[in-house]
Amino acid sequence: MTQQPAPHPSPQRRASLEVLRAEAADERSVLVEERLRAGEDPWDFMADLPSVDELVVLLLRSERILPPGAVRPDQDVSDVVLRRIAADYPPLATTVWSMLSEAESVRAWAPRIRRVGR
Repeated sequence: MTQQPAPHPSPQRRASLEVLRAEAADERSVLVEERLRAGEDPWDFMADLPSVDELVVLLLRSERILPPGAVRPDQDVSDVVLRRIAADYPPLATTVWSMLSEAESVRAWAPRIRRVGR
């Protein structure tokens, strides 16, 4: 029987939203530069990259959902964590809700876990 990870009960905010967005913007620019240096056409990949706010949500989610030694969470645990992020960071709520939609699961980095038969 595999142990299900529980979302961190009381995550501490590591930085302001502005700082998190600045870090995410830097990370996104690195992703763009790597793909450009690899010879990829920006028209082909820019729409597939996560936005700055999506990167912030993914960063916050990873800090809350995967403590050291944890197993990969199921979709329900992931959704609870995403909803908690929306509650803790109201300016990210629109981004979180769009990431919770079924349509988002087709993107490679989407936080939703595809279930067989759904």
